[in-house]
Amino acid sequence: MSDQTTTGQRTASSKDSEPHLARSLSNRHIQLLAIGGAIGTGLFMGSGKTISVAGPSVIFVYMIIGFMLFFVMRAMGQLLLSNLNYKSFSDFAGDLLGPWAGFFTGWTYWFCWVVTGVADVIAIAGFANELWPGVPLWIPGLATIVILLLLNLPTVKAFGETEFWFALIKIIAIAALIIVGIVMISTGFTSDAGAASFTNLWSHGGFFPKEFMGFVAGFQIAVFAFVGIELVGTAAAETKNPEHNLPRAINAIPVRVMLFYVGALIILMSVIPWTEFKAGHSPFIAMFSLAGLGIAATVVNLVVLTSAMSSANSGIYSTSRMVFGLANDGDAPKMFGRLSSRKVPQNALFLSCVLLLGGVALLYAGKDIGAAFDMVTTVSAVCFMFVWSIILASYLVFRKRRPQLHEASTFKMPGGIVMVWVVFAFFGFLVWALTTQPDTLTALLVTPIWFAILAVAYALVRKSPLHQARVAEWKAMAETETAAVETAAR
Repeated sequence: MSDQTTTGQRTASSKDSEPHLARSLSNRHIQLLAIGGAIGTGLFMGSGKTISVAGPSVIFVYMIIGFMLFFVMRAMGQLLLSNLNYKSFSDFAGDLLGPWAGFFTGWTYWFCWVVTGVADVIAIAGFANELWPGVPLWIPGLATIVILLLLNLPTVKAFGETEFWFALIKIIAIAALIIVGIVMISTGFTSDAGAASFTNLWSHGGFFPKEFMGFVAGFQIAVFAFVGIELVGTAAAETKNPEHNLPRAINAIPVRVMLFYVGALIILMSVIPWTEFKAGHSPFIAMFSLAGLGIAATVVNLVVLTSAMSSANSGIYSTSRMVFGLANDGDAPKMFGRLSSRKVPQNALFLSCVLLLGGVALLYAGKDIGAAFDMVTTVSAVCFMFVWSIILASYLVFRKRRPQLHEASTFKMPGGIVMVWVVFAFFGFLVWALTTQPDTLTALLVTPIWFAILAVAYALVRKSPLHQARVAEWKAMAETETAAVETAAR
């Protein structure tokens, strides 16, 4: 790895003066960041709708999605570690697929998180209103943005510490649900819904009560719960000892999916038959309330509030870093490529926070905001699939163009090229699944508008001197790396 790192140094003289992000995120931070990225409000609130449309088959839905995305993360990890000068996946996309890919990936990922962040601000305002009825919606919305800005401005370590505690709260909540549920099942707890038993998983119509199309509908909703799983890739440039910490965080993804998603859902549907769950109602609150824990509604609302804060925090972090990288590539205004004295891209951070103010404005947009926002977040999820696909495409080009670097890698993607095409086929299935419902089909048809806007923007920036200099630099760096590896192999 040391040879790769040495030969992978940026060759252009401009790199000497380019601002560098600080590697301040420790193993503790990156591990919890990976967990926080994989667990969102989709589990705490959205799982009620997923269970109601798919029944117990939703267990297999989460297992399949988690299994497929694990290979995306392994491909991302191998590419990031092949050259420690990559700040994120938009860097290796631009290097391997061409400048257009870096531009499209960076800005699409930025768009995904801005939309998700706006959704989180709206969700936080809604949860706050349940906890403190009558509070004007703009107060918690605005307070969230100010708090997150103040948490992110000092240092990247402050962000890591905040996300560490946010993720820990989510883990404790899920662990509490599993423990309480196991006690209820083992003691034969009985309620109006029936006895708590693992037999509830198959005694109400079997594992596939809604048949195949119900199973497909589960994928439509559940895939949204996994957005943010690639967040460790955005943090790569600020991770201490990335050769050790990134593989550990990525390799733990299957265990986390099995425990936090599959484990929690098995317990929920064992204690309460799946037929009792409804969209818009938290299964967590339902189970704790059933157990006689009256304070559960308040506690779970606080946990969901924290989960939304965690997601918004991740959004502010990732969008600011992505814009910082784009600015240094000549693909965003130069002012966003500057760092504060504490190595934080504060101008890019302010941009993210200003855009999140859109969430506060949307709170007063009218009664149809819920339906409209469902469509916007679906667009965001489709764009996340685009980013995941770009990561896999970059891996294929890396294998073909730099076989020596692939052989020298100590963190190879399992399954290699075959698994890349398996995951691509799965993404094709997801796109088809989105066409089976009117609301998601509309969002799917609207998504190309975003890429048309990007195409026009790219046509304008591709001729800029800084963008062309970065393209030349990538080519020189690739030639230097390949030559060095070939020399070492002789």
